[in-house]
Amino acid sequence: MGGGRRIIGDVELDFERCYRAVDSRDQRFDGWFYTGVTSTGIYCRPSCPAMTPKRRNVRFFPSSAAAQRAGLRACRRCRPDASPGSPQWDVRADVVGRAMRLIADGVVDRDGVPGLAARLGYTERHLHRMLRAELGAGPLALARAQRAQTARTLIETTGLGLAEIAFAAGFGSVRQFNDTVRAVYGAPPSQLRTGNGAPVGGAGTVTLRLAYRPPLHAAALLDFLARRTLPGVDEVVDGAYRRGCGCRTAPARPP
Repeated sequence: MGGGRRIIGDVELDFERCYRAVDSRDQRFDGWFYTGVTSTGIYCRPSCPAMTPKRRNVRFFPSSAAAQRAGLRACRRCRPDASPGSPQWDVRADVVGRAMRLIADGVVDRDGVPGLAARLGYTERHLHRMLRAELGAGPLALARAQRAQTARTLIETTGLGLAEIAFAAGFGSVRQFNDTVRAVYGAPPSQLRTGNGAPVGGAGTVTLRLAYRPPLHAAALLDFLARRTLPGVDEVVDGAYRRGCGCRTAPARPP
């Protein structure tokens, strides 16, 4: 087993290349082949954090089924038997995704980092390590950035006062709000509002701000919508798309 190529079924695996991937714990090879360790009787992914096995104890398989057929059992650390793309396949990414949803929901602001860690079922230290590895920042920094983003959106799209925005975005004080916005965006909140007043429109008008990822061919999009408008429902006028909707108010229930 010291080198060369090994053909299993119709799949040809190069021992040296596979072993280098295992030795470097390269996640790019996860799912492409599996590492069987004859001395322990288990099989792993190439990125398994366990100690790299010795060459003489290693066999490579093209699938988890092939490893199981050889009498090996799945590693409990890297879960090679999980389906690619499932939460079990990339536990860290799944935890980070859930952490970001909870941070956006204000869990850190309400319960602190201990509360976030408890909701996810991990220690604070381990959670901080995972977030740093995936996103380069800890939970407090991520929560701070989330509050700043929420504040900027409210500044640019609403007519709320800056003090109201500060508390609506989760800041503990107006001073903290001012310092954070200035640190993140390099400008005070009042400057972010320059040229951005309250939403245009009178009573009964709802203005939506839709995010997009450039490049966006706005003219082509408006042309697409213009060809499909329905009289009395929507229209494209002067480079703007408008859509009407009817709302009915339910009659008040008797006390």
